[in-house]
Amino acid sequence: MDHAADPSHPRYRSLLMRHRLEVAAKKGMLADSALIAHGRGEAYDYLLGETTIPSADFATRVALETLASATHPVLSVNGNVVALAGDEMLRLAHKLDCPLEVNIFYRTPKRMEALLSDLNERNERLGIDVEILGANPDATIPGLKGPRAKCESKGILQADVLLVPLEDGDRCEALVAMGKTVIVIDLNPLSRSSRGGSITIVDELSRCLENMLEMNVGDSSSTKKYDHHQTLQAALDSIVEGMKSKFSEQKE
Repeated sequence: MDHAADPSHPRYRSLLMRHRLEVAAKKGMLADSALIAHGRGEAYDYLLGETTIPSADFATRVALETLASATHPVLSVNGNVVALAGDEMLRLAHKLDCPLEVNIFYRTPKRMEALLSDLNERNERLGIDVEILGANPDATIPGLKGPRAKCESKGILQADVLLVPLEDGDRCEALVAMGKTVIVIDLNPLSRSSRGGSITIVDELSRCLENMLEMNVGDSSSTKKYDHHQTLQAALDSIVEGMKSKFSEQKE
């Protein structure tokens, strides 16, 4: 994907993600608030040192093992997820042999068509055949109202374990209330999704997925050691240390 930044630029990855969002916005894939949401996440990642912290690495391993051992795992994507890491999500679904479902907050026929078309093109280009759901919703998520509650019965409704990156808080809570294991990827450890999810990975989306794709499914006993509160607290501690570090650099 062509863009102005050179790979040697210290903020190359950040600039690449911004460019991907710009392209997706032009295709009609994103909600109007998409860039605002991304900018908020970037701020947290900056304080985390734009790297995967140890607690996030462990949570990623737990998440992968949980998905691999699930009966009906499903990867849920919204507009920002497709724009930022559509290839990685498809490759992960292929690795897990599970479907991927488009499930968006601001659902319109135009956005759904743009997202499904983009994913189908990626599927073909990658040479894989991941089942992509979302075009024909025949069920609803209990506790939610309006178009954003729509889902497919053989996808999100049937899933026992869901990966929901960059999710909105109330839908995350609704899925947990259904008895599902909800894995969240969110740079903000204070968000409702982070706090309400079953397993939270406080990391940048594309970096987290690349880590997941490189990992082998191994010792499932590590899932028993996951502590949700400690994971979020470790991320908060890292952010506080990052703030102190940036402030010290400024003083010098």
